[in-house]
Amino acid sequence: MVLQQNSKVNLWGWAAPNEKINIQLGWLNSKLEITAKPDGTWKTTVETPKASEKPYIIVLEASNKIVLKNVLIGEVWICSGQSNMYFPVGKEDKTWKTGVVNYEEEIKNANFPNIRLFTVLTKASPKPLDDVTGIWAECSPESIKNFSAVAYFYGRDLYQKLNIPIGLISSSWGGTKAEAWTAQNVLEENPDFLSILENDAKNEKTYQEKLEKYYSDFKTERIANNNDLTKSEVKKPKKEDNKTSYVLYNAMLYPLTNYTIKGAIWYQGESNAESAILYRSLFPAMVKNWRNVWNQGDFPFYYVQIAPHKGQNAFIREAQLLSLKTIPSSGMVVTTDVGDANNIHPIDKQTVGHRLALIARAKTYNENKLVYSGPIYNQMKIKKDRIQLFFDYADSGLVKTGDVLKEFEIAGDDKKFFPADAKIDGKTIIVSSKEVKNPVAVRFAWRAVPEPNLFNKENLPASPFRTDDWVIEPTKKE
Repeated sequence: MVLQQNSKVNLWGWAAPNEKINIQLGWLNSKLEITAKPDGTWKTTVETPKASEKPYIIVLEASNKIVLKNVLIGEVWICSGQSNMYFPVGKEDKTWKTGVVNYEEEIKNANFPNIRLFTVLTKASPKPLDDVTGIWAECSPESIKNFSAVAYFYGRDLYQKLNIPIGLISSSWGGTKAEAWTAQNVLEENPDFLSILENDAKNEKTYQEKLEKYYSDFKTERIANNNDLTKSEVKKPKKEDNKTSYVLYNAMLYPLTNYTIKGAIWYQGESNAESAILYRSLFPAMVKNWRNVWNQGDFPFYYVQIAPHKGQNAFIREAQLLSLKTIPSSGMVVTTDVGDANNIHPIDKQTVGHRLALIARAKTYNENKLVYSGPIYNQMKIKKDRIQLFFDYADSGLVKTGDVLKEFEIAGDDKKFFPADAKIDGKTIIVSSKEVKNPVAVRFAWRAVPEPNLFNKENLPASPFRTDDWVIEPTKKE
């Protein structure tokens, strides 16, 4: 395992009621003695030293003795989300787990014993749990095959730059919504989120009705077949446990909150695309929830804007873009240049992990001159029949691939958008169209599968955006 360096970290567990526990830490000469509570639980806080590659031993002794070996001190990151975070480095035949670009070579070269990996077993629970299932493993060709690719490439980049141990805790599950990773009380206390819980209740009612019919039909069938189960044709309805609100928070996140971390990375949003407007408030509420229960302040939270795909829409990317302003200590990776219109799981996870690491290096590890984001729209100025666009993260200038800037549209007061001529002017873009004499709004890469070609000189892509706030109901493919 890896413990967070230069921190007060928690040690906790279970013992007999009121049992005395002796703790020996490899980096301290003296022993600690604590007493379990009447219910048998115990918890204490200890200080960790500066990161190093020296392995330590932690000894816990009461009526039995537990020895934790090969403990490193370094940086610990939570890596969470849905299938694009879960997506492993290696390939699994006949599944959606197709492996990353050059997965065989990546696996072969994954010899980093000072990067430690922990995958939380997928599980759902209606109530908060106090433990998860999983084991720590050294990063090796064998252990990396089934580990989160985005998390691995992120951790590898950090390790190669920081030269200190990195601990990666992967807790993710495909096809899940943000509300599944949010506490029940957070959803209940915000009136805007009650519709989510109402929908959960409707789905549960529908499932129970199907289940009732199944047992009724099954009973009738068994009587007709003289209790011969081999002749049964009735199918029991299936329930996807991970689709319900707060159940993954309870089972896969809350039990981790005693573990001291540096920060979190997040790749999710696809399953919330149809409720993208609500995601504008739900996503920041989830992050605030995590930070409150970890009680470590506004720890770094870096996330991935979802990639172009035929089943997505522009509004979910906009919700993620807007969250940069509503989530303190956050950063966002743009993926418009590494998506796949026909595959919700793009296989270039190396670029995603690298760009997440750029954010961490700049904002968490103080590489102050490192440019970590592509151009982000800041403001516009209307100049007669043209609009001039200004961007953050464009100090070194803007560039395009190909001959012509693509994916810009422009509109007047009638709210009808037309393809626009767009030209780079230093750190700005000038947009116009012969069809729009008095423009008031611009949109960029505003569709399910955009193919933009605007970057800054650091080769980081610009985020999709719109300058208007006109009310439009999002659809899957808007």
